[in-house]
Amino acid sequence: MSNLTHKRLEVSNFSKLLLKWHEKDNNRQMPWKGEKDAYKVWLSEIILQQTRVEQGLAYYDNFLHNFPTIKDLAAANEKKVFKLWEGLGYYSRCRNLIATARMIAGHYGGVFPGNYNDILSLKGVGPYTASAIASFAFDLPHAVVDGNVYRVLARVFGIEEAIDSTTGKKNFHQLANELLDQKQPGRYNQAIMDFGATICKPVAPLCNHCIFKKHCVAYSCNKIQQLPVKEKKIKQRSRFFYFFIIQHGSKTAIRERLDKDIWQHLHEFPLIELPQGNTTDSAVTEALQMKWINGESFIKAEPVIYRQKLTHQSITAIFINSRVHELPGSLRNYEWVDEDRLSAYSFPKIINDYLSNRALVNE
Repeated sequence: MSNLTHKRLEVSNFSKLLLKWHEKDNNRQMPWKGEKDAYKVWLSEIILQQTRVEQGLAYYDNFLHNFPTIKDLAAANEKKVFKLWEGLGYYSRCRNLIATARMIAGHYGGVFPGNYNDILSLKGVGPYTASAIASFAFDLPHAVVDGNVYRVLARVFGIEEAIDSTTGKKNFHQLANELLDQKQPGRYNQAIMDFGATICKPVAPLCNHCIFKKHCVAYSCNKIQQLPVKEKKIKQRSRFFYFFIIQHGSKTAIRERLDKDIWQHLHEFPLIELPQGNTTDSAVTEALQMKWINGESFIKAEPVIYRQKLTHQSITAIFINSRVHELPGSLRNYEWVDEDRLSAYSFPKIINDYLSNRALVNE
């Protein structure tokens, strides 16, 4: 038994209390709960990475409607998949989703692997996701350790090691596997995640309804808001994107982002990225030099500014409208799309916000 475990609560009692609560008091309904189809479990787990359950529900249903099996997803047009993913963010998840579906369709004959190490080897699948799939779909004894689990364990057992430190992660995973009900791993994993989401919440936890109240170190020591501990602060990089909405007749220039950067495989307008402190005039000057626009055809309007915070980046997007009388040779490698067809393309959220608001203004 781990020396991290608080002496007032034995391992066996923890799982018994938790499973009893899950059976009697947990009403958290989700379409993938109790699911044994590994494809559906995997799909739900990938969607819920960095996404709230309330937001992910509609995407989960929509993906299953369009791709009922993993073979359907593997055979799908990438642009369609990205369009269905649009709005979920963290688009590397979507790229990994496609790659993994194709891997399983080709290498495993469309049958999801049922071995933990094989699951872990799939693109975009880490230890948490592999444990979730292994336990939920195949009843294999692997404990899931997500944010909910870290929080419950840190508070109940009074663990002050940082959850994002190497030692902390190792010790939390060790304890999680010691606490796991070996006979009902899937049910236990679902129970502890539900408990963290509904009772032991990050803010304003429902301590008066907590089955561990008598045993909880954080509660008895008044450290609920101090646990779990994180040692690393996310550093954010500020970026400034000047998007040129260049129209020729009824068509607008767009292209797919292919570089290994944020929003890969989504679409964008001609873009000039400049350091902080530059102005719209600086971007216009550069666009003139690149011959996207010229002094005669460029119609300058007040730029529209939108902002979006990503995990490690803060994006400021400045949208500059212009119209050209002749198709710029420097933009011939762009797609020129009718404005009423723009909605068929997948764009980052910040561009979709601009397009939605522009449509409302024009109505």
